[in-house]
This record gives sequence, structure tokens and C-alpha cells, in this order.
Amino acid sequence: MKIALGSDHRGYNVKSRLVGIIRSINHEVIDTGTNASEPATDYPDYALPVAEMVARGEADRGILICGTGFGMCIAANKVHGIRAVSCRDPIEAELARRHNDANILCMSADFLSQELIDRMVKIFLTTEFEGGRHTRRLDKIRDYEKKH
Repeated sequence: MKIALGSDHRGYNVKSRLVGIIRSINHEVIDTGTNASEPATDYPDYALPVAEMVARGEADRGILICGTGFGMCIAANKVHGIRAVSCRDPIEAELARRHNDANILCMSADFLSQELIDRMVKIFLTTEFEGGRHTRRLDKIRDYEKKH
């Protein structure tokens, strides 16, 4: 899979470490930045390009990291076709994939341990969407997006 990866300054160190982890499980990484930990970066500048890449099919999934994960999630969800989630534990990451076919994982660099982040990323990248009754629900969201 191709994974688009982005962060603001607060998520830079986590993002830099995740590049190697994602590659080690045989996925291609598209690193959209930031490339510095200086506080002159704004999360929409990285969330929106990642979300657009996923929406266009240039990346299969996306991973975004900022201080809380919330700003990235809000910005990414503005892009048509994106189902970004902010997760704080592996069960949330798994259910977001199984039930919601989430295509972008947003995480906190400030409130999550490296071990927890690594586990969530691996689960997010290996868990498949269950379909079934969940497809009906996602179809309702897609129908809404088409109308608006």
C-alpha cells in the first residue's frame, strides 16, 4: 500500500520515526512534511494534501500527527471522501477500519507513547473493512456527500 504521511511541527519527531516503521512492514511512504520541528507550521498545510492524495487514490491510506490529533482530523475531514479518525488506543484504530472504513488515522504526538502509536499504525494498516451492514451506513454518507 501507499501511505501518505504528514505532520505539523509537534508531530514531526513521531512522523520521522514512523517512516521507517511503515517501510519495515512493506508499505510505500509518501512523506508530505513538515520537515522541521520549528513551530512555524500549521496543521492544515499538511492535513489537506494528505487527504487530497487519499481522496484521489494516489495513496491508499493516510496518517497524520499533530499535538492532539484533533486539528489534523478536522482539516482532513473537510475533503470529500475522507473518513479521518482521531484514535487514542488500538481498539479504536481497529474498529475505525472494521466498521467505518476509515482511510486516515490522526494521532496525538503529545499524549500517546511511541509503543502505542506503533501498535495503532500497524493495526490501522492491516485491518480490513468488514462491509456488510457497515456498507449501508457508509453509503448514506457517500450519498450525502454527492448532494452537498
